[in-house]
Amino acid sequence: MRSGSFFLHMISLEARKLMIYRVDFWVTMVVNMVAHLVVLWAIWNAIFAESNQQLIGGWDLQGILAYGVMVFLTGRIVRGGDLQMTIATEIYDGTLSRFLVYPRNYVFTKYAQQLGNVAPDLVQSLLMAMVAIPALGLSTTAFISPASLAMAVPSIMVAHLLFFLMSLPPQFVAFWADNVWSLSVLLRFVSMLLGGALLPLSLFPEPLQQLLSWLPFVYLYQFPTLVLLGKVGVIEWAMGIGSCLIWCVIVGWLAVPFWKRGNLQYTGVGI
Repeated sequence: MRSGSFFLHMISLEARKLMIYRVDFWVTMVVNMVAHLVVLWAIWNAIFAESNQQLIGGWDLQGILAYGVMVFLTGRIVRGGDLQMTIATEIYDGTLSRFLVYPRNYVFTKYAQQLGNVAPDLVQSLLMAMVAIPALGLSTTAFISPASLAMAVPSIMVAHLLFFLMSLPPQFVAFWADNVWSLSVLLRFVSMLLGGALLPLSLFPEPLQQLLSWLPFVYLYQFPTLVLLGKVGVIEWAMGIGSCLIWCVIVGWLAVPFWKRGNLQYTGVGI
């Protein structure tokens, strides 16, 4: 099987596996979305009411609610579903061995599986956005245009690649440690905090904003969300995509020594 066909086959296989439990797939998303909307609406309405201001960090109430909804939905796609600990688990229980005899690159295979998880999430997130924005009394057309949507899709997918590569070194630590779950949780929390998933980075102190603009986390959550909301011009978007790809190369290069050294001592005994 050619590499392209194999890649598409793995994406299709993982997407079909995810859709086996359709009720769980939709119920989990709906419950999470409702809980997020309730908390989002309550917190920001209280903040704006208490401050008596029309703008906070350059955002009005409608804008920051739209940001909160969209960063939640894009963040699900960027993180790639529930496969963040798959590599570490396969190293720990010995199932990595079967992938090492495949005539395909292991990381290439795992990324195809990640994309298989993303495909259904893209459709689900789009449908949830069509429900969530009106539910908060917002106008979808006031924030999202066909042009911003067209630019957002590659922004989200490049961000997903970056997050996938960033998750490799913590999982490769499983070659030496039995439990690396805490490292993956730490990566997720830090990336969400410093990447604008918890709140817009414009609410951070100015010096910290300057520092965060040079780090890769901003391209995971805030950048694709701002693109989707039509707040990023074409030139700035192209520069952001380029910067994100550069970070992908850097992070991927940093992951190589972990894989090579870990492979040398991997025994494949399992548990």
